[in-house]
Amino acid sequence: MVLLQGRALAAERGWRLLFRDLSFELDAGGGLLLNGPNGSGKTTLIRLLAGLQPPLAGRLLWQDRPVDEDREGHRRRVAYVGHQPGIKPALTPGEQLAFEAGLQGVPAGRLAAAEARFHLTRFRDLPTALLSAGQRRRTALARLVLSEASLWLLDEPATSLDAEGEASLWALVEEHRAKGGLVVVASHGAVPLAGVARVDLAQFAPAVAPA
Repeated sequence: MVLLQGRALAAERGWRLLFRDLSFELDAGGGLLLNGPNGSGKTTLIRLLAGLQPPLAGRLLWQDRPVDEDREGHRRRVAYVGHQPGIKPALTPGEQLAFEAGLQGVPAGRLAAAEARFHLTRFRDLPTALLSAGQRRRTALARLVLSEASLWLLDEPATSLDAEGEASLWALVEEHRAKGGLVVVASHGAVPLAGVARVDLAQFAPAVAPA
């Protein structure tokens, strides 16, 4: 069953057309890997899929229903991890995750699992402002363990991670897919996910007229 579908999508940034005529379909458990050079529109497409900006042209559908007919419902089904970790520097990792767990009504056992998954225990009580980039990234990714969202949108999620952190990330993504979840990953590097579709945004760039 097709859950997420893009039909002839186009997007721009700063009045510049980034891509057009981009189509895809994702079934339950599916994955989409976005490649392309800097400026090709990977982050813009991720934001479009998150419902943070509308497409310039084309349609985005969830179970054959246009996303723009229920934007709030779509945002509730999305977990988005962007370039920036999006965590408050004054909070510790433990406080950050506990706050979000409380908002979502997540049981204590799930919170402990999130901390354990990304090995946060040794720095869980330090202010985030004092953490390394890799430790902040681990904290941001640990929120995925708390999430009930079916669609994970990950923009360069392995940035600053060491080998241990990357292994935890990709194992978690594969577990999510095994439960029927979807994942879209934008990355310049290798992504060790099996059976994912690949889209090179450069192939959907508008043609440049000869001088």
